[in-house]
Amino acid sequence: MAGIDWSERGLCETADPDALFVEGAAQKRAKALCGGCRVRTECLARALDERIEYGVWGGMTERERRALLRRRPTVTSWRRLLETARAAHGRTREATSSTRDIS
Repeated sequence: MAGIDWSERGLCETADPDALFVEGAAQKRAKALCGGCRVRTECLARALDERIEYGVWGGMTERERRALLRRRPTVTSWRRLLETARAAHGRTREATSSTRDIS
């Protein structure tokens, strides 16, 4: 997550910012924009680490982020946790595809 400013690579970079700070059913459209974004993890980590209260960040609404923060009150760095999870997921996916190649 270090290096180039990840926020400039987000799918929302060209979207209307007001579209990400909506309420109710409009949040589904905002979350859909995040679905294919390559910096979704970085975005979510920032929102969680900085306790950003409003808007859709990393595919989660403010209500979803608050619930996650309540469930995991001991997490001190969401960035580190999400980086670790992403790396582990990548290793698992590589191992699975390697096993399929052998079969």
